[in-house]
Amino acid sequence: MADDSRPQIYLSTPPAFELSTFPDRMAEVLDAFDIACVRLSMATTDEDTLSRAADALRSVSHEADVALVIDTHVGLVERLGLDGVHLLDGARTIRTVRKTLGPDAIVGAFCGASRHDGMTAGEIGADYISFGPAGDTALGDGTKAGRDLFEWWSEMIEIPVVAEGALTAKVIQDLAPVTDFFGIGEEIWREDDAVFALGQLIAAMS
Repeated sequence: MADDSRPQIYLSTPPAFELSTFPDRMAEVLDAFDIACVRLSMATTDEDTLSRAADALRSVSHEADVALVIDTHVGLVERLGLDGVHLLDGARTIRTVRKTLGPDAIVGAFCGASRHDGMTAGEIGADYISFGPAGDTALGDGTKAGRDLFEWWSEMIEIPVVAEGALTAKVIQDLAPVTDFFGIGEEIWREDDAVFALGQLIAAMS
C-alpha cells in the first residue's frame, strides 16, 4: 500500500446461507460500513442455487453501489449480471478468463502464500491478488501467508493485495499497515450480530 490509509473491506458470503434471511443481513452490513466489494463464495456447485443467490445479492450489492463477484464460476458472470470473478487457482486461468470476460470485468486471484503465483497472476492481468490464510488455522496444509509476504508485496508491487483467512483482531492490527484489503467472511457471519462483529475488526485497524 502506497500510503497509511486504512485498508478497505472485501466481504465474502458464508459457504452456505438461507436465501430468506441472508440478503437482509448483508444489506445491514453494507448500510453500516463502506464495503469495497462483495464475493459470492458458496460451497455448492448447484447452478440453480448459485443463480438464485446471485440474483438476490446482486440486487442488495448494486443498491449499495458495491461490486459483486463470484468464486470460480466464470460462465455465470455475464449471464447473472455480476461484476467479475475470484479465481482460486492462482495464475493458471487468468489469461483465458480475461479474454472471456473482457477488460472491464474484475478478475482476482487467490494465490495462497505464494509470492511467485501472486507476481505471475498480476503480470498476466489480475486486478488484485489475495493471500491467505493470514491467521493461524489447522485447515488446509497449515501454510500461512505471513506478514513478511504482505510487507514485501506492499513495498514492491502496485497491484492491490487482499489478506484473508482466519482473521482475528490481532492479525488485522498487525497487517493493517501492509495490506490494501481485508477479506472478511465467516469471521462475522458466524456471530449473531455481524455489524457489531465487523465494527470490532475495523476498530482493530487503527
